Amino acid sequence: MRFIPHTEQDIREMLATIGIRNVDELFAGIPADLRLGNKALKLPSALSESEIVTALRQIQKRNPDSEEISTFLGAGAYRHYSPVLIESLVQRGEFSTSYTPYQPEVSQGTLQAIFEFQTMIAMLTGMDLANASMYDGASALAEAVLMAHRINKKNEYLVARAVHPEYRQTTKTYLRGADHRLIDVPYDLSGKTDFEFIRANLSDKTSAVVLQ
Repeated sequence: MRFIPHTEQDIREMLATIGIRNVDELFAGIPADLRLGNKALKLPSALSESEIVTALRQIQKRNPDSEEISTFLGAGAYRHYSPVLIESLVQRGEFSTSYTPYQPEVSQGTLQAIFEFQTMIAMLTGMDLANASMYDGASALAEAVLMAHRINKKNEYLVARAVHPEYRQTTKTYLRGADHRLIDVPYDLSGKTDFEFIRANLSDKTSAVVLQ
């Protein structure tokens, strides 16, 4: 976290704005017996920024991380490389919200980024069209399954059990109450999806195969 402390002038102006004379008045509502008051706290002496970073890194080293051990946390947040440029890009004003840009006149940056991403994905996958304006992966999967049904009018879906469990649950919710059938595709002990099961269960009723 980036932090620059307030100056004395900043503090005086803030106190004047809220109508009090000093910081102590902020805590006037706390009973005196619950306050530390002038009691000395057994705190270590202050450290410089570099000393704090060194101390925290020493503490951090006591914890194993995903570089050292296998982890299954995240249920879909797999290890991947994120270029350092991403942080600078997402902090730009035009990307400060991921909400759907209903007002294009004030969301040109977001719209341009979505257009370029969709174009790139379509080129990489060979698809005629790609849609990147979904809220999240779970609803995107559910919408993709519904789109497959609308295109081919079939109502069976082979869904790998290795797919993110929340994605699968969201898809089931979308299809609930309609004449749709989801068939779970098992995986082996290594986590690999059973493609023989898929081949054996493909039929003229199969609308889509869902993998992740």
